Amino acid sequence: MIPSNSLAAIYGIASDCVERQVLGPDVDIDITVIDETNTRVNIPALVDKLRRNDNFGMVALVGVQSNQYPRALDIAKPFRDAQIQVSIGGFHVSGCLSMLDGQAVGLEACRDMEISIFAGELEGRLDRLLQDAAFGRLQPLYNFMNDLPGIGGTPVPFLPKDDIHGTLGLSTSFDAGRGCPYQCSFCTIINVQGRKSRFRSADDVEKLVRMNWAQGIHKFFITDDNFARNKDWEAIFDRLIELKERDGIPLGLMIQVDTLCHKIPNFIEKSKRAGVTRVFIGLENVNPDNLAAAKKNQNKITEYRRMLLAWKAQGIMTLAGYILGFPADTPESIRRDIAIIQEELPLDVIEFFILTPLPGSEDHQTLWKTGVAMDPDLNIYDVEHVCTAHPKMSKQEWENIYHEAWSLYYSPKHVKTLLRRAIATGVPLASLVKVLVSFATTVPLENVHPLQSGLLRLKHPSERRPALPREHPALFWPRFAWETFAKHVSLAGTIVRLAASAYFLARDPDAKAYMDKALTPVANDDDEKLDLFTKTDGGIAAVNHIKKIAKLTRANSAA
Repeated sequence: MIPSNSLAAIYGIASDCVERQVLGPDVDIDITVIDETNTRVNIPALVDKLRRNDNFGMVALVGVQSNQYPRALDIAKPFRDAQIQVSIGGFHVSGCLSMLDGQAVGLEACRDMEISIFAGELEGRLDRLLQDAAFGRLQPLYNFMNDLPGIGGTPVPFLPKDDIHGTLGLSTSFDAGRGCPYQCSFCTIINVQGRKSRFRSADDVEKLVRMNWAQGIHKFFITDDNFARNKDWEAIFDRLIELKERDGIPLGLMIQVDTLCHKIPNFIEKSKRAGVTRVFIGLENVNPDNLAAAKKNQNKITEYRRMLLAWKAQGIMTLAGYILGFPADTPESIRRDIAIIQEELPLDVIEFFILTPLPGSEDHQTLWKTGVAMDPDLNIYDVEHVCTAHPKMSKQEWENIYHEAWSLYYSPKHVKTLLRRAIATGVPLASLVKVLVSFATTVPLENVHPLQSGLLRLKHPSERRPALPREHPALFWPRFAWETFAKHVSLAGTIVRLAASAYFLARDPDAKAYMDKALTPVANDDDEKLDLFTKTDGGIAAVNHIKKIAKLTRANSAA
């Protein structure tokens, strides 16, 4: 759906190195960008290209996450066999060096293959890496985890249009800031990008927008984990508003925010003017007991409806992440909570995730140090598979409820409700239909998370894991063609059904007046009427806490 922001950030830095001729005036630097989520890595062709240049070059494996790490090693091996220099960076190696002893979770394989490990961020450091590679002296480890750079005024993230063509909707991404002050135990960002936030300036953002607009790109995903906590959010929005309203750049933005963003004066209103059409909210759960267990104390369920209705008032599509597998979860409680969300929260799209002890997170560090069993296969650390035991669910129950959650939330009945709410609140109907098609079909059709999906799945018989038997092309290609055809017939049926539903619902003369419990304005007695507050001990406690605070505030005011 979106390109790798790590890839865009490093391409921007590398392009700056080319302009500054960091290897000297007599040495050209040629950059080849490959995003394997939408492009086949033709390893033999790349090896041949480097060999024709006497192996004067290097391969950089960029932004490698834990579930991508085994594949990254598979890619690296033929290059290393050909004596080509390889460096690897990203959340897996950086997280392991940040939270563990550096020997853990597969890093020894890098050392055995003499792959150079780069932990940290590359701003201000790529000059040295390229110079070391040029002289054949790449170090085994570059560790900058305790020296995270400022990003203001540095080369901005950018990818050429040819490298964006493979993404759905021709969108690209950038980070306006890095780091997060919160302490969520399942999160790797706070331990890789740090808890001290660093920011790009409004000038930086304008520069990258203009660079992309020059090649016809105007849709962006701002990858900040929480853009609402960017201290320069207003200056950045004001600049984007100028670019949109004065210069006519038709910006379309998606941002990520917390559940208290609506309390920031003018934040939501300026989001709309700046071009925000979709907002992702780290809701994570509706049970305060689960939020507390994950140290997600900043999420207040008493503010969920008020926050979501504020976005609805601006006609902005809301997407939320929802984690399954917190300690208090059971299949029954998850079904109950999904029903509460459907009935009482005006959310458009939910992305379900399995609580996963990702290397680089506090959860993983705790389990590692205490010797709790975790699945050794890093391929499944993709927040879609169960990797460790749960106190109340078996592995099978946990996996089953994860898959069931998608069908429960995206039931035909609730999808029609989502369309009705969109019409009533001004959320662009065609845009919502496109998103619903992906989120309602990808898990049952492709068995992958919608964020890993696209329109056409790319496979090649030569790309199986090395330990697996090779398939004969005469068997592989007919089966792949049939699978592709069958999946697209099913996908086409979903598109037709949703488009037809949207068309007929929009023609209803009373469509704009639609109202249900979720769209009802927040009322003083919600805490007595809504299951969100009355069905869990944590919900009841949260309401009582708010009432206690209000009572003390009134008493202090009276005094």
